[in-house]
Amino acid sequence: MTAPAEFAQLFTGLVLALLGATLVASALRRWWRAAGPENIIVETVFARINAWWAMVVLLSLAALFGRIGVVVLFAFISFAALREFLTLTAKRRADHWVLMFSFFVALPLQYALVATGAIGLMTIFIPVYAFLFLPVLAAVRGDTSGFLTRIAETQWGLMLCLFAASHAPALLWLDIPGFGGKQILLIAWLVIVVQGADMAHFITPRLMGRTRIAPGVPHSRTWEGFLGALGTATVLGTALAWTTPFAPWQAAIMAMVVAFLGYGGGMVMAAIKRDRGVADWGHLIPGQGGFIDRLDSFVFSAPLFFHLVQFFWVPG
Repeated sequence: MTAPAEFAQLFTGLVLALLGATLVASALRRWWRAAGPENIIVETVFARINAWWAMVVLLSLAALFGRIGVVVLFAFISFAALREFLTLTAKRRADHWVLMFSFFVALPLQYALVATGAIGLMTIFIPVYAFLFLPVLAAVRGDTSGFLTRIAETQWGLMLCLFAASHAPALLWLDIPGFGGKQILLIAWLVIVVQGADMAHFITPRLMGRTRIAPGVPHSRTWEGFLGALGTATVLGTALAWTTPFAPWQAAIMAMVVAFLGYGGGMVMAAIKRDRGVADWGHLIPGQGGFIDRLDSFVFSAPLFFHLVQFFWVPG
């Protein structure tokens, strides 16, 4: 797989858009800081733009190395995300084998299956075989204190950080008539739609009000944010239909469905953070928390998008 001409066009458009956004955000940031206290919207947008620059550069570099480059990139992302997730879980000395299996067996094997195109086995390895093997491995150590909680948390980590995330590079192996060699564009489309919806969910409540969806979940998860995320995702997905094999109306529906589940995923991860008493999953991305803070919506959306394309998309 080599990057298609459409990817080069998309990359150029993204670079120009990010350049413009960077200049505007920088100007607003300087003006606001000179006028008084920092503005949280401006500061967050500025930090997100920096994160988007990194995403564009990393995905573009990975695309230059073909399928293997993209698989390696997502394997690294999964490793970092899994490390963040398991850091906040309850672990004991007896879980050493379980952790070793998760990082040095399950992760490389999952992405090896993706890299070799064994998509059928990839979709059942973690939710079936790893799911059943992990508690056996833990039980052998003989420590039953908090056993169910410890195992369930690790299984959750594998499902989100490995299983769900690996569906993004798995898109490269889908056989789509008339779209051969262009599957990298599906990953780009998914990233742009999800990130755009994620940004809208942050900005919209601060402009239109905050009606919480669930009182116990952080205030950023609101009905206004939900509608803003769906609307933004639909506009972006439809506007970028030219990068996909979908008709505009199909791209719009897929974008709405992807944004809906992505928003729900963000609520789930926010609830977990609230339960653990932390504001962010990590500190690897300045001003944006950890990898999971940027991936929470994406990992919930990726498997759904993969299966929509694989099983439900029909040429329109």
